[in-house]
Amino acid sequence: MSSQRPPKAKKVPSERTHHGDTVVDEYAWLTVKEDPDTIAYLEAENAYTEEATAHLKPLQETLFQEIKNRTLETDLSVPTRKGAWWYYSRTEEGKQYGIQCRVAAQGETPPELKADEALPGEEVLLDGNELAAGGDFFAIGTSSVSPDGTRLAYSVNFTGDERFTLRIKDLTTGEVLPDEIPGIFYGGAWSADGSVFFYTTVDEAWRPNQVHRHTVGTPAEDDVLVHQEDDERFWIGIGLTRSERFLVLSSGSKITSEVRVLEADDPTGEFRLIRPRETGVEYGVDHAGDHFLVLHNRNGENFELATAPLDSPGDWTPLVEHREDTRLLDVDAFAGYTVVHFRRDGLTGIRVLPRDGEPYEIPFPEPIYDVGPAGNPEFVTERLRLGYTSMVTPPSMYDYDLRARELILLKQKAVLGGYDPADYEQFREWATASDGTRIPISIVVRKDTERPAPTVLYGYGSYETSMDPSFSIARLSLLDRGFVFAVAHVRGGGEMGRRWYEDGKFQKKKNTFTDFVAAAEHLKAEDWSSSVIARGGSAGGLLMGAVANIAPETFAGVVAEVPFVDALNSMLDPSLPLTVIEWDEWGDPLHDPEVYAYMKSYTPYENVDGRVYPPILAITSLNDTRVLYHEPAKWVARLRDVAAGGPFLLKTEMGAGHGGRSGRYDAWREEAFTLSWILDTAKVSR
Repeated sequence: MSSQRPPKAKKVPSERTHHGDTVVDEYAWLTVKEDPDTIAYLEAENAYTEEATAHLKPLQETLFQEIKNRTLETDLSVPTRKGAWWYYSRTEEGKQYGIQCRVAAQGETPPELKADEALPGEEVLLDGNELAAGGDFFAIGTSSVSPDGTRLAYSVNFTGDERFTLRIKDLTTGEVLPDEIPGIFYGGAWSADGSVFFYTTVDEAWRPNQVHRHTVGTPAEDDVLVHQEDDERFWIGIGLTRSERFLVLSSGSKITSEVRVLEADDPTGEFRLIRPRETGVEYGVDHAGDHFLVLHNRNGENFELATAPLDSPGDWTPLVEHREDTRLLDVDAFAGYTVVHFRRDGLTGIRVLPRDGEPYEIPFPEPIYDVGPAGNPEFVTERLRLGYTSMVTPPSMYDYDLRARELILLKQKAVLGGYDPADYEQFREWATASDGTRIPISIVVRKDTERPAPTVLYGYGSYETSMDPSFSIARLSLLDRGFVFAVAHVRGGGEMGRRWYEDGKFQKKKNTFTDFVAAAEHLKAEDWSSSVIARGGSAGGLLMGAVANIAPETFAGVVAEVPFVDALNSMLDPSLPLTVIEWDEWGDPLHDPEVYAYMKSYTPYENVDGRVYPPILAITSLNDTRVLYHEPAKWVARLRDVAAGGPFLLKTEMGAGHGGRSGRYDAWREEAFTLSWILDTAKVSR
């Protein structure tokens, strides 16, 4: 560790009063990004972290090389058929970003592509390496080919703030057209003839609130505002059904949906409302030939699937009724089949509803896994593309023959260096929470690891987002050094259905934290773990800060990435990005004193005290628009001032956003940095 003294943030007392409660925030000045003192403080923290981890440089390089050497650097995806073309992406050794390509279709089966050989007639749609032009950050927000395959709409960002510039490329000539629209959000949709592109923009609070119509070849200032969402709890998006017959304009809050549709061959027409918004009712729509499919929760929290006439889309007739044990996640409409993606007993699954036969579910052999539809743009097809993975099985792409009911493996992600899945085992354990609820834990470990062993326990637990069992090349560097890796599927996530989510939000949010502590204690009690290092990011970073407060003695270390640790102050400020939208997730402490008191009782920044805390590594990005950099900066400053233990390290990416550095080699180095800290904290030096 460094002999240098850690930076000490200046204290500038700032008072705020809510619901009769006056609080002094000495580090509120760090919220001013333009203040030179803020940048100087972040840079001082970076310098301290750099020196404090200098002894880990050789290990970091070793770990980076392990990740790199296990990765097939020149590789390509399985081609996906769309119209007259097969689309795919590829990577090249030494290059940071992917390359999007296509080749003309010569039959019904995918072409045999070789990773190190370009196909005759290959057309490069986008080369991220050329577009990035050597900059520190690069991201593509939209990449959408028109239905006739002649135009590509794409958007790029070079700072990490998730505000993109839209361009149009003529795929018949390779020319990038003069059209240029700055400040757009993710996504977008083409009209049927490819003459019009619809896109979304955000308001000052970074809420997607407008859909615009752009006619190719016209100035951006002539674009037409199609729809504006004025309710600050709602955001909007625009898409095209798989059949390409309807544009779908969706408005949604955390708990309520409203959908409009428009025939894609009439882009200047008026969108039709499917059904007016009804508080607490969420629904989504797809087109299935002579009817719409509607996935909704009007009659049950785990959702049901209904049909609706095209000319009367608000009349819903049940097709797959609600089940208490099965959460319906999504529906895909095809000409001859309906495919439902669902969740049951903590695992995902696929149910097929043929138009001319009985429904059935696709079986999978492993005890824990994750499966879902992947890349199915064709409406008329007898094959369903599936993505599959587990904690020991690398990401695998299958075609499922819907008529023969047969899985056909197309490709499994290569893992170089002699990886053998038979050397590893995965398990499902169940911890018991303080209220008696059973909490699932997914575990992976090398078969020859002596237990109990040092353990990384990962968690998230918000937004009904599920941390499903999945594979990681970088994780092998821990497993091969004798670690156990586990995921705690805590309440607030969606692993066990909608009720699991509801029991970990609002006034039940503390269940998320106590579930995670129960999972860590279970791993120790059952001789899985000799010590536990907790890891989580974003809302999972809130989880990290909360468990460090309530049970610091349980953890040997904490990694908090882009952590939402100043949640109360953020939820009190409606001018910040996403705050009003987020009130439907956390509650509204600005106007509700009970919510204020409850949030104040658990938010990490508010509850740092003088107890002995484990070592903490906080990682953030200066241009993050989802969790602002000042949350972990303030948190670490308060930990340094108030808490015992540590050390407490803050690392800020000065040119990145919520996802960290954008290039794959840069991302591998960042992961190697984090893994080296974990190994060092667990006293595993090799």
